[in-house]
Amino acid sequence: MPQSKPFRVGYGIILIFLIIYLGTKVDFIFQPIVVLVQTLFFPFLVSGVLYYLFRPVVRILETQKIPRVISILLIYLLFIGLITLLVVLAGPLLQEQFNNLVENLPGLVENLQVQLVELQKNPWVSDLLQEENVEEMTSKFTNYLSNSITSIITNIANFFGIITSIIMVFVTVPFILFYMLKEGEKAPRQVLRFLPRTQRNEGRRILKDMDRAISSYIQGQVLVSVCVGVLIYIGFLAIQVDYSLLLALFTMFTNVIPFIGPLIGTIPALIVAVIDSPIMMLKVILVILAAQQIEGNFISPQVMGRTLKVHPLTIILLLLVAGSLGGFLGLLLAVPTYALLKVVVSHTYRLIKLRYQRNEEAANPEK
Repeated sequence: MPQSKPFRVGYGIILIFLIIYLGTKVDFIFQPIVVLVQTLFFPFLVSGVLYYLFRPVVRILETQKIPRVISILLIYLLFIGLITLLVVLAGPLLQEQFNNLVENLPGLVENLQVQLVELQKNPWVSDLLQEENVEEMTSKFTNYLSNSITSIITNIANFFGIITSIIMVFVTVPFILFYMLKEGEKAPRQVLRFLPRTQRNEGRRILKDMDRAISSYIQGQVLVSVCVGVLIYIGFLAIQVDYSLLLALFTMFTNVIPFIGPLIGTIPALIVAVIDSPIMMLKVILVILAAQQIEGNFISPQVMGRTLKVHPLTIILLLLVAGSLGGFLGLLLAVPTYALLKVVVSHTYRLIKLRYQRNEEAANPEK
């Protein structure tokens, strides 16, 4: 049997595929593990995000000679108070806008269909599209919205399942987050115990770089998204667009996805504006462009900088692949996962290169 390097690589690939194939034949063994991971994934994901948001505050309080446990409890009280204040101030308005949206949704869909038909009568548009195509497209779009509404209403079982999952996350996250904030600094030391003593310094450097990359990304992205949401809300209030708070919140949450998120966040606002009038649509576009320009030229450079050092084209390709594989969750996790893998791969490549140079120097000491 050939023992050259290409053949050994081929043997390894074949062995990996053989293990994967055999694993699919005994999937009942791994099914409990899959269920366990699916159950714990979201609570630990939310806890991890909050951990990186709250950790700097814990460290600041510790510098003031406040014990860590007391610092965590103070942060919890401050966070609960802030959420309560937001609910008291914005809750009634948010509920009113949501109720109005639900009540007016059938009329909004009908008005949108009328607007699209009117748009087709425009001479510029009629030269590009045939009347049958526009009417067919309009009918399909409105039917899709109606079917979506019907599906949401009739799918009560899934709705309650989602509510149950959300409740479980809210119940478990405070306990997970407490222990992460209390003992999270010990985790790298526990990981380094599995490495040989000669490699622990390099392992410590890798873990430190990974921690810096993920923390800077989460903290920066959340802060930027909040700033964009506030700017959008102020702009929507100024132009008096309907459902301004709902639209601003949607824009804020989607803005955490690089490049694609801001585009997704503008779609509901544009639909509401089109139903109102073309002038309102123009105002909404101007508000969104102004907010994105302020974010891109002033907020992001100050908050994010070039922390991840990832080329924009790379991010776009990552989002395309991750969105196809993992949907919305893939879009959220694509960039930070790539940043972590980039840290590990770069350090591994550097170690391999140093080891190769040392072996070469040992083999040729006269050089």
